[in-house]
Amino acid sequence: MGRAVMVGRGPTGTRLFFLSTVIILTARSSRAQQGDGCGLSVLGPCSGSLSSLGYPGTYPNHTVCEWEISVPQGRRLHFRFADLDIEENNCQVNYLRIYDGIGPHRTQIVKFCGLGLNVPDLILSSGNQVTVQFMSGTHQSGRGFSLAYSTTEHADLITCLDKGIHFTEAEFTRYCPAGCLTSVGEISGTIPHGYRDSSPVCLAAIHAGVVSNSVGGQISVVNSKGIPHYDGSLANNVSSTVGPLSNSLFTFKTSGCYGTLGLESGIVRDSQLFASSVWEWSDVIGKPSEWGPTGARLNGAGLPWASAHSNQQQWLQVDLKKEKRITGITTTGSSLLEYQFYVSAYRVLYSNDGQHWNIYREADATQDKIFKGNTNYLQEVRNNFIPPIEARYVRISPTQWHQRIALKFELLGCQFHQARPRIYHPARPPPPSVATDTPPMYGQTTHTPDIRNTTMPPCTINDMAFATMLVPVLVMILTTLILTTVCAWHWKNRKNSSEGAYDLSHWDRTDWWKSMKQFLPSKMAEGEESVRYSSSEVGRLRVRGNTPRLRAEPAEYAQPLVSGVMTSLGQRSTFKPEEGSDPGYTDPNLYDAPMATDIYHAYAQPLPASGAEYATPIMIDIASHLSGSSTLNQPTTVSSFMGRGPASLLTRTDSGQSGRSMYDTPKNTGQATPTKDLAYQVPQKPVE
Repeated sequence: MGRAVMVGRGPTGTRLFFLSTVIILTARSSRAQQGDGCGLSVLGPCSGSLSSLGYPGTYPNHTVCEWEISVPQGRRLHFRFADLDIEENNCQVNYLRIYDGIGPHRTQIVKFCGLGLNVPDLILSSGNQVTVQFMSGTHQSGRGFSLAYSTTEHADLITCLDKGIHFTEAEFTRYCPAGCLTSVGEISGTIPHGYRDSSPVCLAAIHAGVVSNSVGGQISVVNSKGIPHYDGSLANNVSSTVGPLSNSLFTFKTSGCYGTLGLESGIVRDSQLFASSVWEWSDVIGKPSEWGPTGARLNGAGLPWASAHSNQQQWLQVDLKKEKRITGITTTGSSLLEYQFYVSAYRVLYSNDGQHWNIYREADATQDKIFKGNTNYLQEVRNNFIPPIEARYVRISPTQWHQRIALKFELLGCQFHQARPRIYHPARPPPPSVATDTPPMYGQTTHTPDIRNTTMPPCTINDMAFATMLVPVLVMILTTLILTTVCAWHWKNRKNSSEGAYDLSHWDRTDWWKSMKQFLPSKMAEGEESVRYSSSEVGRLRVRGNTPRLRAEPAEYAQPLVSGVMTSLGQRSTFKPEEGSDPGYTDPNLYDAPMATDIYHAYAQPLPASGAEYATPIMIDIASHLSGSSTLNQPTTVSSFMGRGPASLLTRTDSGQSGRSMYDTPKNTGQATPTKDLAYQVPQKPVE
């Protein structure tokens, strides 16, 4: 129970005025307004807006109004002024007062009187009940006032008159109060293109369907560069006009649950559309004309749906096959110039089983919601559902129309993922009745009501859709990490294997190089020492007891390696004999030279019959082989070794060998003597 006290004073023809007190009986709500000076006001459960009579025009003389506002226990109220302009010639009878509490025990918070007052700060109450009182006497000017209120939880409260140009942030969040549909102002633009910066933000939010006029709500706004042209439309009982170029525009952030549900695109089949009745008739030449429910698709070609009867028991129904989140509806009339029929007001019913129907109502409302429809046969009109409808079946029930009930529509919304149990499947509605009367061109037209509508708030984020997008991303990231780890491990193993294959830490690197360089071209081995000597010198060394000092010379071909350590060739190699003007072996440094029988041959071995063209020298270690001889203690210079002529070489031929093998003879090691067929590379002495 609430009690409101209103002190009123009406205008009279005399200078005298009297004070009348009216006792208000029991009220059904804890919010009330009384008096003859009350302007357009909406007192919502958590927010609202108030204004003086005639605002923004001059308020009348000798009027009074009181608003009693209550919010839930434990909460407080604060007020923000959009405009305050009260003539100050007599502040005893021209003022605005705000009180803490309701009734005779209320206490004054603040009193205002004056023209063009600027009140930037919020006025805060100390409790959950507030009384606002406005009184006027005789005056000549003054617009009165306009203010907004909300609970203190919404510190970012703005008024219904705040425009886009008043906010310079690229993005901002504010709280719009209830009742901004009643405020003065004009908007230009529409969603999704945006609204001109001269538009009131909260009024544009109602038009866009992001807040409700009866409740208000939080909005998220984005400022951006303006566009050359702004379209106009009618939505949620707010008319948007065409606007010119502006420096900037603003749009609203939403959850995106504004998509069409398939009537216009054809996803909804003809078998999913039903109607209470269908208007049919034949023209003068007998051609039939049927206005069935399948023609009720928005922007569809052909005839729309029209009922056979013009009464409030007619309806048009759609089955969405499963529950959807329905956030709005767009309607149009017949869209036919010769049949200008349309529905100007309607109810919306919804059901999950097709049998039990609920009539849509706004939040905290006790009466059915009546939506304002079309004002002509052609223009599209959008209405949003706040809160959204969650149902499978939707039915439109016209309450007022022009000439005849005719309608095309589209539902707005998105998928609804919350599973609900199905009790049973509904039976197919009975076939509509058919009327065959000739269409009257000028039937009775119902009165179009002045209806205040609400709009749709942003939908919540769909968790399942978010998870569907997140899971593939996580799988890709995990796969990339695994592949990177495997590749790094494989590369490291290859590197270790490569290093192990060529690591010579346990080898004698000097012997390895000397063993391998014989396979390289001679020019690459010029920097290394190689020895060329005659086998005759070896015998002479035994006689003289001197060890020759070897002289390094670059060889034309690969040379046998002789060093102080044991080396060996992994495979046989072939050496071409030197060529010169005299092939008679006058050069003491020839390879194929006779040697004594009691030492190993140092150079050539016999070639097999199918062997290579040249002989293969044998690498031995002279130092090791002759280490037991005492005659090799004193070195002999290379000059004495090289000074010997070919005659001395011939005299040192082994007598045990035939003249034909006097040079290239296999070494005598106790092995079988080579057969006669074996040929050695013996240079022939030229015939003189």
